[in-house]
Amino acid sequence: MRGVAVMGILLANIVAFGLPGAAYFSPLAWGGAGVPEKTAWLLNFVFVEGRMRGLFSALFGASMLLVIERADARGDNGAALHLRRMFWLFVIGCLHLYLFWWGDILAHYALTGVVALFFHQARARTLLLLALAALLVSVVMNAASAAALFAAAARATPADVAVWNGFGAAFGVPPRSDMLNEIAAMRGSFAEAAAWRWQRATNPLTLLPIIAPDTLGAMLLGMAGLRSGFVTGGWSRAAYARVALACVPVSLAGYAAIGWHTMASGFDQRWVYTGSLVLSLPLRMIGYTGYAALLVLLSRSSGAWSARLAATGRMAFSNYLGTTLLMDLLFAGWGLGLFGAIGRAWLYALVPPVWALMLIWSPAWLARYRYGPLEWVWRSLVRGRTVALRL
Repeated sequence: MRGVAVMGILLANIVAFGLPGAAYFSPLAWGGAGVPEKTAWLLNFVFVEGRMRGLFSALFGASMLLVIERADARGDNGAALHLRRMFWLFVIGCLHLYLFWWGDILAHYALTGVVALFFHQARARTLLLLALAALLVSVVMNAASAAALFAAAARATPADVAVWNGFGAAFGVPPRSDMLNEIAAMRGSFAEAAAWRWQRATNPLTLLPIIAPDTLGAMLLGMAGLRSGFVTGGWSRAAYARVALACVPVSLAGYAAIGWHTMASGFDQRWVYTGSLVLSLPLRMIGYTGYAALLVLLSRSSGAWSARLAATGRMAFSNYLGTTLLMDLLFAGWGLGLFGAIGRAWLYALVPPVWALMLIWSPAWLARYRYGPLEWVWRSLVRGRTVALRL
């Protein structure tokens, strides 16, 4: 599951790697707004948007619980180990955020993972209820923001204009000069791009109260999935089939309806925000739960593909950060400098070769080494010593 999630995250993020930030939510911002680009946006929205990050977040929660429980079982302090892991993850995430890519999620995971620690002893049913409560909080908070955006649409006061323009920077079409400045910075030197991210990227502490309920809900659901046996294949084949059949079609149909309405509105930033961060939130949780059930079913037919996906998942940390380096080689000024130069539809052609690379190098590396290279660095930092790497 984690292998599919880290591969799917590239599919979700490829636009954010290659185009100005506003293009992530709206094809009108940059990268072309013709039929191919809008079709690419719609397909990504219906099948990928939110679900891959949700699945990855849920598996992060399951993994953190597994680490804590294993540490406690061998007589160590699992909570202390978890906090050390989150500290170093936060450090690595901040380096990733400011030096390489504004879309880093690791620092946010580290902070939210500290909050999730408070619930690590809860039963599966309690964790499920807490996950649903966190989802409700996220929906209410984002709905309040959407209401403020709709209220500011008339732009009758300076405050309304500020609200409208603030949302427009991420969900609408920002001034062309702003996007040209971003393109120039990304195509500039390493120092110029880092300086732009330092000034413009969202501080992880500022981001925490905005999206933490959504992320925490996914982590808690993953913890419930581990405790109930859902993510470890402990349920019957019929049970997984029921979950997949109940969840996947509902999520896809709901996202298709939201996506179609967003397009029909002409990508009005009010509906871009409402569709992406309010209406789709319940469908997101339903969707990645269904995807997880489907992946368990598929993984039960063992074979070479399952082994390669499993290796990719075992090296998810290295693959996630390694993808950023590859994308920087393509788009950054210290690489080929193609940022903002490739249309949205063509960007997706870059994804399959990177997937192939993940599926080839991950099992080849793990045939000789215990951990992925960055997994080894993280583990060594947490333990305060160099751990054995070679098999």
